[in-house]
Amino acid sequence: MTTLASGTDKLTRDALTVLQPGFTGTTAPDWLLRRLGEGLASVGLFGRNIASPGQLSALTAQLRAERDDVLVAIDEEGGDVTRLEVRSGSSFPGNHALGAVDDVELTRAVAHELGRRLAACGVNLNWAPSADVNSNPSNPVIGVRSFGADTELAARHTAAYVDGLQSAGVAACTKHFPGHGDTAVDSHHSLPRIDVPADVLTDRELTPFRAAIAAGSRAVMSAHILVPALDPDHPATLSRRILTGLLRGELGYDGLIVTDGMEMRAIAGTYGIERGSVLAVAAGADAICVGGGLADDATVLRLRDALVAAVRAGELPEERLADAADRVRALARWAGPAGGSPGITPRDEVGLRAARRALTVTVAPGLERPESFKPLTEPPYVAALTPVANIAVGDETPWGVAAELIHLLPGTVTGSFSAEADRTGKDGKGGQADKGGESAGRAALEAAGARRVVAVVRDEHRHPWMASALDTLLAARPDTIVVEMGVPQAAPRGALHIATHGAARVCGRAAAEVITGLTGITRL
Repeated sequence: MTTLASGTDKLTRDALTVLQPGFTGTTAPDWLLRRLGEGLASVGLFGRNIASPGQLSALTAQLRAERDDVLVAIDEEGGDVTRLEVRSGSSFPGNHALGAVDDVELTRAVAHELGRRLAACGVNLNWAPSADVNSNPSNPVIGVRSFGADTELAARHTAAYVDGLQSAGVAACTKHFPGHGDTAVDSHHSLPRIDVPADVLTDRELTPFRAAIAAGSRAVMSAHILVPALDPDHPATLSRRILTGLLRGELGYDGLIVTDGMEMRAIAGTYGIERGSVLAVAAGADAICVGGGLADDATVLRLRDALVAAVRAGELPEERLADAADRVRALARWAGPAGGSPGITPRDEVGLRAARRALTVTVAPGLERPESFKPLTEPPYVAALTPVANIAVGDETPWGVAAELIHLLPGTVTGSFSAEADRTGKDGKGGQADKGGESAGRAALEAAGARRVVAVVRDEHRHPWMASALDTLLAARPDTIVVEMGVPQAAPRGALHIATHGAARVCGRAAAEVITGLTGITRL
């Protein structure tokens, strides 16, 4: 075990131990290595820290040279939320696609392969899976990150995912407790509120978490949401009733409780990250995640000092902080020093196979028989109707079918269209979004010329401008092929409608294969 700096007292070491900070750059900065020597036990990685498998392996080796039992965490859900393949798109479909297939052995296999790739690069804690039941179709932040809107489906696939991931030696962190699915607000921006009775929460939201606990999930992540039926005064991350009373007491969970990012506005905008971190640990959280936006030594020192000061002032029991730190160390002992070959090429194409099985294809009236659809043989025009990405997904990861169609049909032309109404948050208010969508549709038609149009959308049902753009395209070009890469809530339309249930690279590949006839239409 790594010897910690002798000049660091136990209280200060414990305060550092419960932090899970991020940093900038593709090598560990000196300040981070110094804090590891003083007691910091976890590090969070994001897309900005990853350039290649070899570089990631070198980075995790650098961290373990300073502290061999460090927990290296990452937000790698596969699908839309990927850090390993942030610049190319994921080789694995996300939860919603796996839920659409509804084969728990396939979910387990995908999670195991994803875990193998993480472990090979030295990562031993994954902030996944999302166990949220996406019961609110307007949810702006969960969506395809959920296995679906059916509670029992979400539960069985959450359990399979946890089992598959941890069988590869990577600890699962099931999120976002007690359930972020029934919200219409993104907690990155403000505090969501779920106003449903306690019995609904028990039967719907909590069921997948019970399944995760039964499957042995080593960590659970709290949600920055207000649930008045459970605690009318505090968001879940800061609620002793929810973290200690419900999760620990009623559900019997004994693993690590991790907070969602404390710099998210739901906490930082109301409590501040220092006060929020103290309240979270007092409520029962064991690890403070921070670093998605704040990633420097000053932030780590502020949080360390806030925890120490709270103990000395009698606001945070020293025993609670020590217990939290012990739980972090216990998980580090379980996880061990992950590492192996830096190559992360899948041993098989389980991700692509899953993406192919997840497709739902609908043909237009008059083309009821799958064989009636004539695959494209000439390069089309791909019009991506692009919404603003949520922070969890990020806007740096490519999505769509354009790259895959260009590969299969060289000469394919692409364009991206959006509506100002979407970017200013005025979607669906007073017709502004519809007008923006009509303009986007006309621009796409003009750019397409005589080429066949492939229109790519993402959550059409949440973006009136997007629906309006499709109206314009289909009125002029009824032979347009529509690819929905979000939650397929809107009615299928177009000469061919392909719902991929996610925007991962493999989802785009699977759709492109159908469009070009490489694979037949088998799931209607």
